[in-house]
Amino acid sequence: MALNSEKKQFSFIDLFSGSGGFSLGFVQEGFEDKLAIEIDEKAAQTYKHNFPNSKVWVRDIRTVHGLEIIEEVKDSVDVVLASPPCEPFTAANPKRRKSPLERFYDTPQGDLIFHATRIIGDLSPSYFVIENVVPIVDSEGKEIIKEEFKSIGYNKIHFNFLSSEKHGCPSYRNRVFISNVYLEMVSQRKKKVEEVMLDLPSPSYPNDVPNHFRIPFAKQVKNEGIGIRKGHAAVYFKGASRENRNWTKLDEKDLAPTVMGKSRFIHPLEDRPLSVREQARLMSFPDSFIFTGSVEAMFNQIGEAVPPIISKQIAKIIRSKLEK
Repeated sequence: MALNSEKKQFSFIDLFSGSGGFSLGFVQEGFEDKLAIEIDEKAAQTYKHNFPNSKVWVRDIRTVHGLEIIEEVKDSVDVVLASPPCEPFTAANPKRRKSPLERFYDTPQGDLIFHATRIIGDLSPSYFVIENVVPIVDSEGKEIIKEEFKSIGYNKIHFNFLSSEKHGCPSYRNRVFISNVYLEMVSQRKKKVEEVMLDLPSPSYPNDVPNHFRIPFAKQVKNEGIGIRKGHAAVYFKGASRENRNWTKLDEKDLAPTVMGKSRFIHPLEDRPLSVREQARLMSFPDSFIFTGSVEAMFNQIGEAVPPIISKQIAKIIRSKLEK
């Protein structure tokens, strides 16, 4: 994570920072991490472990005022990052409201994006990037977001639809990055599971790889998980608009399915669940990034992150804009 001293250092803050996947790419690209705000104490602990010199507030964003941030950072901020919870909008949520208006205004977490825009309005950064699931812009959703940004002085915004697997991440992940900059990213060769995971030693024995230890099957899938075919799952359940699956056995010759907070996978060549480190590799986290907390908390932190390989490419685009 060493910064390149030859580059001019720009700064950012990360709202809804989670464990730090979004931040990591910006730090790797030479940005200074001024502040992270995260309500989940376990995720915040992971963030602090990996960015020990960063200021981390464990707070509900609804209680944070822009003036507090200005007082903390003592200077202007070049970029604001935000990844509000996606539960009100994702098709994986069987309780998702049918109306986009209800998703924003009548669900406990739906209005959190407006607190991100409120803080962006207070700080007036040169650039901002808000990540979320694609259905957040369904129907009236896009106009709701446009009007919100117009109210804080950003009359032109871009809805950048990015598929992570097209840009070096070995798992499928379609997300929208809402920003005041067009994120034109160069496609890369798709990486298969075998390229990023099969070089790891067995998690059953002592090894020097962080977060790489054997995990047992959950009781409800133990029998179903043994001998399952590649590409098939032990658990199927109904979402808002599609059938979802969990405990999928990976195919080493293919990409991994989308990694979500509750996602669990079966190793392609062994009858066992993936280790935390193996799952982190599916989201492009380097082995030097250490996850802390319970096993469940670590898996959740991975699945709820922005893949660092994507955030680094976004950071590079924004840096080039700032330097001009």
